[in-house]
Amino acid sequence: MKKPSPVSSAARVNRSEPSINRHSGTHEAAPDLAYKRLAIVNVSFFGVPGAGDRQWVLIDAGVTGTARLITRAAAQRFGNESRPACIVLTHGHFDHVGSLEKLAEYWDAPIYAHELELPFLTGETSYALPDPLAGVGLMSALSPMVPGEPLNVSSRLNKLPEGEVPGMPGWRWIQTPGHSPGHVSFWRESDRTIIAGDAFITTNQASAYSVAVQKPKLHGPPMYYTPDWDSARASVEALATLEPELAITGHGPALRGPALRDSLHRLAQDFDRLAVPEHCQCAKSAG
Repeated sequence: MKKPSPVSSAARVNRSEPSINRHSGTHEAAPDLAYKRLAIVNVSFFGVPGAGDRQWVLIDAGVTGTARLITRAAAQRFGNESRPACIVLTHGHFDHVGSLEKLAEYWDAPIYAHELELPFLTGETSYALPDPLAGVGLMSALSPMVPGEPLNVSSRLNKLPEGEVPGMPGWRWIQTPGHSPGHVSFWRESDRTIIAGDAFITTNQASAYSVAVQKPKLHGPPMYYTPDWDSARASVEALATLEPELAITGHGPALRGPALRDSLHRLAQDFDRLAVPEHCQCAKSAG
């Protein structure tokens, strides 16, 4: 079994005080940044509380059936009639776009994703099937049940512009492929904040117990749904060089500070042992 890159409990955001808004269920990680856990995945909200109509952004769109939870959290944070400027995606896997179509229609909001991710969001192409041999535990065992049909949101879909993130001044996107061809992370240099999607995660997504408990442990991208481990390794190495102060990921709690950076460097330096499934290593060696 893979041993995760250990993370000190000191890295967990707001560990010494309640970090969750009891009304919306969101955790505030920064004055203009919050995230909400939806069963197995997180969505993030950029914008200060009470920002108002079209003055905030939703990052990713959760699993199917969570649209109402997301709109309720957004209303609590930004105002009852407040709509996002847009919805931006780290990538298009089922657990990050499950409520995308409903939310975009409800808010009449444009959607942005990396150019290489667009075919998976226009109904043209399906992702490779998950690998049930990667990792252990319930999440890996259930991976064959992941929806395989591509989503089609082409009427609202746009390519991320070069060098910027729509609706998020001061942020830029960084291409971090491996988990998917067009996976991106969002980076703000001024306070060294990363929204990493699934480039790396902070819980063991292959284990139902770890998903439930959310004890902070730094992992590579979810094993059962990552087809390109060479690119995934390069992406983690690139993010480690940024020396992030705060990281929000697609799965697990937000982390900050030196303990985050130390664990991210350990993951980058020992990526094959800590992150890559053993049968994928064997296949690479045989090749």
